[in-house]
Amino acid sequence: MAGRQAVSGDDAGEAATPVATLRAHGERHPLREVFRISRAAFTHSQMVVAEIRHGAHTGRGECEPHESDPAAVQPVVDQIEALAGDVAHGLDRHELSARLPAGPARNALDCALWDIEAKRSGRRAHEIAGLAAPRAVPTVFTLGIDAPAAMAAKAAAMPAWRRFKIKLGGGAEPELDLERVAAVRRARPDVEIIVDANGGWSVAHLGKMSARLAALGVALIEQPLLPGLDAPLADYDGPVPLCADESCLDRASLAQVTGRYAYINIKLDKTGGLTEALALATQAEAAGLGIMVGCMTGTSLAMAPAFLVAQRARFIDLDGPLLLAEDRPHGMRYADGMVHPPEPRLWG
Repeated sequence: MAGRQAVSGDDAGEAATPVATLRAHGERHPLREVFRISRAAFTHSQMVVAEIRHGAHTGRGECEPHESDPAAVQPVVDQIEALAGDVAHGLDRHELSARLPAGPARNALDCALWDIEAKRSGRRAHEIAGLAAPRAVPTVFTLGIDAPAAMAAKAAAMPAWRRFKIKLGGGAEPELDLERVAAVRRARPDVEIIVDANGGWSVAHLGKMSARLAALGVALIEQPLLPGLDAPLADYDGPVPLCADESCLDRASLAQVTGRYAYINIKLDKTGGLTEALALATQAEAAGLGIMVGCMTGTSLAMAPAFLVAQRARFIDLDGPLLLAEDRPHGMRYADGMVHPPEPRLWG
């Protein structure tokens, strides 16, 4: 679907004044290797990129419509391009939340609006947001579900990484899950470990796992129960703190997660962009919740805006480009377990 372009002028014969044009397109990127979580295995990541062009400048934003369903891509492209006329007439990121619900489409467009504003104004995105210049931060590297020895070998082969997130398989294989964590711990006694159940556990299983994971030095358990089924977590008193992922989408979710979780995982595909993500972080901190920032298996274009949220996060999971076979040109720099600020030509 071609982006629409509006023109301005006092009459039909007047030359058109250049205005912003909006287009979106889908992309499919292969992963370095098969990536397994509790509910699926992936060989590719699929993204949608929104592009706003205004004169010599182009602003971009990236989202991931769905982990594995190719049919989810075109509806998101259509959602974005349906607002081409509004963008041409000056729709900004503050008005966007009234036009699109939180989710991937709004994320890509919101981040493109940030990027075009930065490029046209000559200011960096952090300056526009009123934030300090971002600094390099440590990120986890995510170990997909595999045999314990294979996961341990991968961790051992990455000596510069001091933080790992381990995907676990669910309640059907508790001993194997514990062996996965134990194997990584034996291979890397020096690292911080968090685990992610992707909603694959029951309350009873969480009760059994928490103390044993604490004994292995696990610092955080991410999304143990399915969203909507986590009310019993109000009574959780295990030794490892819990983090809400799918249970916390945006600020409207905070009332449900407060008192059940110690942390929330802020992902821009859930919040609908950087604008809501920054507001969510502020409101979560006021509610006494800790911050984790996460990602899908996206390129550096998706990591760059999330990097601003990462500046205030205790746990950082921005390793998406490391799981891809190839990143975008001018991608973010990863070295010694750290991710560094994006270049202006990438985003912001």
